[in-house]
Amino acid sequence: MSDNPYYSPEFHGDYQVTSIGGLELEAGGVIPDCRLAYATWGELNAAKDNAILITTYYSGTHQVWRDVYIGEGHALDPSKYFIVAVDQIGSGLSVSPHNADGANADIAASSFPQVRIGDDVVAQERLLREHLGVESLALVTGASMGAQQTYEWAVRFPDKVKRAAPIAGTARVTPHCEIFTNQVIDSMTSDPNFHAGEYKSHTELTEAVKRQALVWAVMGFSTDFFKHEVWRAVGMENKEQFLAFLQGYFTPMDANNLLCQAHKWQGGDVARHTGGDLAAALGRITAKTYVLPIDEDMFFPVRDCAAEQALIPGSELRVVADIIGHFAVLGLNPTYMQQIDQHLGELLALDA
Repeated sequence: MSDNPYYSPEFHGDYQVTSIGGLELEAGGVIPDCRLAYATWGELNAAKDNAILITTYYSGTHQVWRDVYIGEGHALDPSKYFIVAVDQIGSGLSVSPHNADGANADIAASSFPQVRIGDDVVAQERLLREHLGVESLALVTGASMGAQQTYEWAVRFPDKVKRAAPIAGTARVTPHCEIFTNQVIDSMTSDPNFHAGEYKSHTELTEAVKRQALVWAVMGFSTDFFKHEVWRAVGMENKEQFLAFLQGYFTPMDANNLLCQAHKWQGGDVARHTGGDLAAALGRITAKTYVLPIDEDMFFPVRDCAAEQALIPGSELRVVADIIGHFAVLGLNPTYMQQIDQHLGELLALDA
């Protein structure tokens, strides 16, 4: 276990950590003590039919959801719903390479086993059912890698998911995303201080994580974001200052944690449930589903999301307009949340 103050309530706000016990993994191996970090808002009603699950994206936690998406006036309103945001395995708050200790000491750092999106969802289902009394979900939503988990939920547990809203993500990883993620992985593992994942402190990988941030800058923001200097709207004076800000976002993070998440992203594919048949897998979904791509997203372009949406019975494609691109999910643009609230509000209003 390595000490990293970034992964604490000081940076991410209040959350709880609960052990769901041992978790056998799809790719083999076990997490002996699978500890999940999560935050809740609102209360579960007597009928237990108002629970909403939020799943998290690469490098992110429940923090942005709390600060941007949840609250009075939003579709995700705690006065109406019991909202649970679960931080994915490898997030740094839930069990991760950097914080594996006690019963998990043998899987710390480079020994952390390969985790897949399905493992997250199985763990989340156990947490909700065994510890929070939630048997069914009024809505599952998440962005990017959270969208992968949303699709996994809807395919794996169709009877438990009434509505689904994958934002800026796909049910099957694309070759384009796989190539990109290889560059993210290489930016860290090729650093001479990586030492096959057995570095002593995350600070040894500061330059590696900064390089990763620049890789993200290429794809996470649209070409128009830079061409029209949209970074000025977030208080930056020039492009270089913005890139330094982006590097600062990633710098406190642990490389092994990010690698755990990157490998999960690459393995995301609901079609593994149906022998590789994506149409058959998405055809299992019974949830009322709105697929929400972002029009300027270079990771998950509308055409890729639309092709999958067409395979989901009774679903709708709702395109979100935002010049920022994929990182619009951070809620930097006020018009983004207006659109998300409209779409989620209309989805929650549907009978399911």
